[in-house]
Amino acid sequence: MSKQVSSIRGMSDVLPEDTPLWQYIEGVLKTVVQSYGYHELRVPVVERTELFKRSIGEVTDIVEKEMYTFSDRNDESLTLRPEGTAGIVRAGIGNGLLYNQKQKLWLTGPMFRYEKPQKGRYRQFYQFDVEAFGYEGPDIDAELIMISARVWKLLGLDALELQLNSLGTPESRVTYRAELIEYFSAHKDELDDESQARLLRNPMRLLDSKHPKMQALIEAAPRITDHLDNESAEHFAGLQELLGGAGIKFKVNSRLVRGLDYYSRTVFEWVTDKLGAQGAVCSGGRYDGLVEHLGGKATPAIGWAVGLERLIELYRVTNGAGPVTAPDAYLVAVGDAAAAQALLFAEMLRNEVPGMIVEVNCGGGSYKAQFKRADKSGARVALILGEQEVESRQVGIKALRQDAEQFTVAWEKAAAAITSTE
Repeated sequence: MSKQVSSIRGMSDVLPEDTPLWQYIEGVLKTVVQSYGYHELRVPVVERTELFKRSIGEVTDIVEKEMYTFSDRNDESLTLRPEGTAGIVRAGIGNGLLYNQKQKLWLTGPMFRYEKPQKGRYRQFYQFDVEAFGYEGPDIDAELIMISARVWKLLGLDALELQLNSLGTPESRVTYRAELIEYFSAHKDELDDESQARLLRNPMRLLDSKHPKMQALIEAAPRITDHLDNESAEHFAGLQELLGGAGIKFKVNSRLVRGLDYYSRTVFEWVTDKLGAQGAVCSGGRYDGLVEHLGGKATPAIGWAVGLERLIELYRVTNGAGPVTAPDAYLVAVGDAAAAQALLFAEMLRNEVPGMIVEVNCGGGSYKAQFKRADKSGARVALILGEQEVESRQVGIKALRQDAEQFTVAWEKAAAAITSTE
């Protein structure tokens, strides 16, 4: 006998008892972004490796350590997407969506990173991205943050803190970068090995280090908000004013730099203390130079992404297990004549009330066994169809979630009776 094939480490199945909560949260996200005028874009999960090297940056953990990269049969280097923004930009350029246009887009689906699996961090994970192109002012930054705040409100999540920062422009960061190198070089003996390797290549990433012994050193480092160009400073002040007017509380965190090279000006994260070490639930920011960098016309852009696994876990911690999808009715069919009629009767009910969930007992079984299945299904009512009911075109209705007498109605009145039975 062959050995059972196991799942890949860090790539988990989402079981039927969990999918109702996934569907609920995905539904809230889609409803909210669409209410702000954003439109869905779907892109492949596999892209040319060059796309991510050019967009994310070759001197990043994602590109250096975490991407699933392989050569296809034509010896072309391909990569399973580690994030969504690069593919959205590539699709926007290639399909003419961004040329002299404004676009509001969203995307959802699986992403892939070879990381150490732990709670809230997986090698295949699901992400929901919201992106806007062609908007220069802080109003679109504020709108995107307001969208995320509305999602948290609808989900009943209040254990999230908004952290903001501005990275300025690549030009204004030149002086700041030099100051960081000078500062950390003077304390090189206090840096961990990874930070020493990054010092000259990408010194801003040192500010993102979680190494405990470096936190005091990082706290005393020069602050990027002291080196902003005038336009970036005005943009950041305008964003804070808009958020304050909308009643959205935030904290300016000058150490927030984000892990991707393409960010400029606004960066932000929604963080929580309810999920242990994996505190960031939603992250985003501006990437005004990325479209041009990937071959398009210079286009201002901003977006955010939420990790669905972390959002779902936070929902469970805050609100419990979440919704359960159960049938409205479970149809018990006793006897050959009833079994033959059951599927057709269920179709009649679904036709009369679109969206009604009717599960039909298939595979036979005794009356007692079928009633056990009905109860296990979570259905509100059991419908009893026997040979006598088929002859008289009636059906028995028994409430399963309350103490009530069983009653019988004509087939034509069954849908209304099911709907009215709590």
